[in-house]
Amino acid sequence: MSQFHMTECIRKTKMRQPLTAEEIHAMVTGITDGTVPDYQTAAWLMAVCLNGLSDSETASLTMAMRDSGRVMSWDMLDGPVADKHSTGGVGDKTTLILAPVVAACGVYMPKMSGRGLGHTGGTIDKLESIPGLTTALLPTNFLALVRQAGFAVAMQTGNLAPADKKLYALRDVTETVNSIPLICASIMSKKLATGADHILLDVKVGSGAFMKNDADAAELARLMREAAKADGRECTAVLTDMDRPLGRCIGNALEVREAIEVLRGETGSSLGRLCIALAAEILRMADKGSIEECTKLAEEAIRSGKALQRLAKMIEGQHGDPRVTENLSLLPEAGCSRQISAESSGYVSAMQSEEIGRACVLLGAGRMTKTDKIDPAAGVVLSAEYGDAVQKGDPLLTMYAATEAQLDEAEGKLRAAITVSPEQPPERPLIHAVLSD
Repeated sequence: MSQFHMTECIRKTKMRQPLTAEEIHAMVTGITDGTVPDYQTAAWLMAVCLNGLSDSETASLTMAMRDSGRVMSWDMLDGPVADKHSTGGVGDKTTLILAPVVAACGVYMPKMSGRGLGHTGGTIDKLESIPGLTTALLPTNFLALVRQAGFAVAMQTGNLAPADKKLYALRDVTETVNSIPLICASIMSKKLATGADHILLDVKVGSGAFMKNDADAAELARLMREAAKADGRECTAVLTDMDRPLGRCIGNALEVREAIEVLRGETGSSLGRLCIALAAEILRMADKGSIEECTKLAEEAIRSGKALQRLAKMIEGQHGDPRVTENLSLLPEAGCSRQISAESSGYVSAMQSEEIGRACVLLGAGRMTKTDKIDPAAGVVLSAEYGDAVQKGDPLLTMYAATEAQLDEAEGKLRAAITVSPEQPPERPLIHAVLSD
């Protein structure tokens, strides 16, 4: 290849001219080692967001990002190894439930997660709301904890997909999150670098997701499954609803609280039902039985308390306080709160998930710039969900923040995000489609 120039890559993508695999590899190398400055990377990301990438460019980008650091192997483990990724949603705390359930059923889950992107929360931010817990694990400590607890959740540190870590942070603050090729490369570079044999993709679709409709979600799922197949991995994609927040809690410590409540046995909620369904898909891929048998295995892991024990073991192994699984008052609590009530009687007929997520950012639960600090106690707890009947004056939600000024800033957005109508809305399925071989 001739001498690499980042400006040429920007120009070609801007003009919808394809990049070669060699150009993409050189660009990713430069982004990783810092020879390509952030402002040029941001310009290229915007060109991709506007013009897209071809399938071959997306595959080349995914593999170059995977190979920007260490690719892990789990040959030393004595059981199947699985991974799961969500494309991002409001109130999505499925990893906190799913991973300990799967681990309790004999499937290892080494999980590499990220921080919040835009209006969506990040698993790392949620876990770090647990007192003392660290997600910055050395590879040897990560492996030891996976062996001991069956799963661990680490931040992108060290030499695992370092190119994605840089791109992830830049996309968050340059409005270039919502791009199917970039989302695919980000997700799959981490999944392939983590080295799992079985990969479950939870592709969110709806107002609170980056994919707003089933067609876009299916296209993202197709690209990601193709990347997994090219690397010899088994991959199932589940398209799940994000036209409403997942569960009742949005915000870091609040979501940890709700996840623990599900692991204590409160599985009848929409969140609990979805997590059992996703766990069953992973267990099926790992040859634990039919989907019906795997559903029963997941339910028993919660009912017996074994999944909650796995979570406590993981928290302790990552230097957090495992007592939070028994005493929720140990989680951070906000200094201020305010209730929003229904202004008329009827049914909750719409919940604009993205606007609720953006309001939670205003409350302090997310970031507006990549250097912002998150308030772990901030967020929203819903009193009513989609389809629920409410009377005038009934509580719809409660806001939590550090200051009254933050509550004032978020209140209008939250009021506008929830619609109460005279007629009951139609039921909507949690799972839109399951795509597997």
